Amino acid sequence: MKLPPLNALRVFDAAARHQAFGKAAEELNVTHGAVSRQIRLLEDSLGMRLFERRNRGVFLTDRGGQLHELTRALFEQLATGLARLRQPAPDAPLVLSCEPTIAMMWLIPRLPDFQRLHPAVQVHLYAAGGPLDFAAQGVDVALRRNDFEWDAALHAERVCEEWTGPVCRPGLLGPAGEGWDGAPALGSATRPQAWRQWSQAAGGRPPRRAGPAYEHFYLSLQAAAAGLGVAIGSALMACDAVRDRRLEAPRGFVRDGSAYFLLSPRPYAEDPRARVFLQWLRREAAESLRQSGAGAGHQSVAS
Repeated sequence: MKLPPLNALRVFDAAARHQAFGKAAEELNVTHGAVSRQIRLLEDSLGMRLFERRNRGVFLTDRGGQLHELTRALFEQLATGLARLRQPAPDAPLVLSCEPTIAMMWLIPRLPDFQRLHPAVQVHLYAAGGPLDFAAQGVDVALRRNDFEWDAALHAERVCEEWTGPVCRPGLLGPAGEGWDGAPALGSATRPQAWRQWSQAAGGRPPRRAGPAYEHFYLSLQAAAAGLGVAIGSALMACDAVRDRRLEAPRGFVRDGSAYFLLSPRPYAEDPRARVFLQWLRREAAESLRQSGAGAGHQSVAS
């Protein structure tokens, strides 16, 4: 027997579920007329009436009800099978794209802990920022700050908020911070508004002496650690250096209004590797922010 067109069966299944052509049209993003034409095509192909039209409504005939049992099972099985096909092999590495500074200064030092906890999930890391084509670049998940718009079809899970504050080499500002205005305010091309955003969030002001702007956020933090001035640092990226006394955060950290998200082109329920990585990321980020004293710094630091 020649099978009817699959698209007609899909339209019929939606109309049968809703018992309304209009609602089926909304679900399928087509016109009411397009639904009617597909139903007519299917009825002609099968040689039977599937709906009765009465009182300005549509109702399944007995044979229409029997066909709906078949299409419902068919599309449920198809959806389940496709979801299974989309799942990566259990031993496939998790390919992660991560912004370079947070990768170097925070994530990489912690990856051995993830590998110890989840030895079956190998993480392959690519340093990159901004928008990306997951399929073309072979990426499974991407850690990004929400400073750009991403495709609404992506599955975005919040990891943590971003906290920022001035950081410098310990002792650079003197015991009472009297060297604030004499220390150059370092900038970066990748976060050109960092000082302004911190000033607005903290109610303070940058040092009066303007310093150089480095090409990358990472370089401005390295320059601060070298004693070349004061930079705006992310609590996540600076937490290890603050702990090891390579940097100090004399005015604490405040929320800057942005946050980090883990992006995926597929639902996390379909990828156990991405799911456990997301859970681990959230725990590690929360612990790093706690250790950095994020939220415990001065909320008003005008001087």
